[in-house]
Amino acid sequence: MTLTIPGFDHVRLPGADGVELAAAVGGSGSPVVLLHGFPQTHLMWRHVAERLGDEHTVICPDLRGYGASDKPAATEPDVYAKRTMAADVVTLAAALGHERFALVGHDRGALVAFRAGLDHPETITHLGILDIVPTLDMWNVLHGASAAVGYHLFLMAQPPGLPEAMIAGSADAFFGSFLDAWANDPTAMPEDVRAEYLRASAAAVTSIVADYRASADIDVMHDQADLDAGSQLAMPVTVVQQDWGAQLGYDAAGVWKAWAPDLDHRLTRAGHFMAEESPDEIAAAIQGLLAR
Repeated sequence: MTLTIPGFDHVRLPGADGVELAAAVGGSGSPVVLLHGFPQTHLMWRHVAERLGDEHTVICPDLRGYGASDKPAATEPDVYAKRTMAADVVTLAAALGHERFALVGHDRGALVAFRAGLDHPETITHLGILDIVPTLDMWNVLHGASAAVGYHLFLMAQPPGLPEAMIAGSADAFFGSFLDAWANDPTAMPEDVRAEYLRASAAAVTSIVADYRASADIDVMHDQADLDAGSQLAMPVTVVQQDWGAQLGYDAAGVWKAWAPDLDHRLTRAGHFMAEESPDEIAAAIQGLLAR
């Protein structure tokens, strides 16, 4: 049985191009959509969603290719483009009656949220980003031996076939290695939650790789086109991340300021899975964003 957020309704809703997304929906008030990261599902938001639900309608979908959402074959480069995945989110929210909403994403979900903010400025009222830099900047800051921290990005960027076979052959070890390495507080991810992430990821190897492969190809092109056009995020933006700038040798706040003029950039002492390790901190950051 798929684990979901206690007290929330679990529904299936339309995304873009005939894809259906699974989502947990609860609370009441102005809408906020929360997008999960890798190698996780919407379940990562369970603590934060509970904290936000008293004042907001909280919508936590599984991204296309993840969890209980559809996993279409990557027959074209744009099937897992963040532009397409952003369109999923806008379509899903509209199906619930929300033409405008706040959007917060973590990791892969943050890349989708970033693209949604650029592509749908009339729809996204506030944008929250957890622990990424945009795709174009991500490739630019990974260099030399320090790039080893992102080895999976390079692995899954390879042509179809070998990455999928390698990962499927040791799925629990592969996905579990990130759950172990990226957590500062392993107790924040109980065994049943960890097992759910591993189960869901092992069942989605092909689509997860396709999502990452898009970030080495079509997503870069979309970001570059926006950079060349001088596009920026028009809404208030809050970024919470580990101190990757110090670790990888770049100005993280400066990177974000170039994209987001109305920026609140914060560093956290929590690990990558900050919504689970430090839910009070993350919920407060989101509530602060929504008050701007």
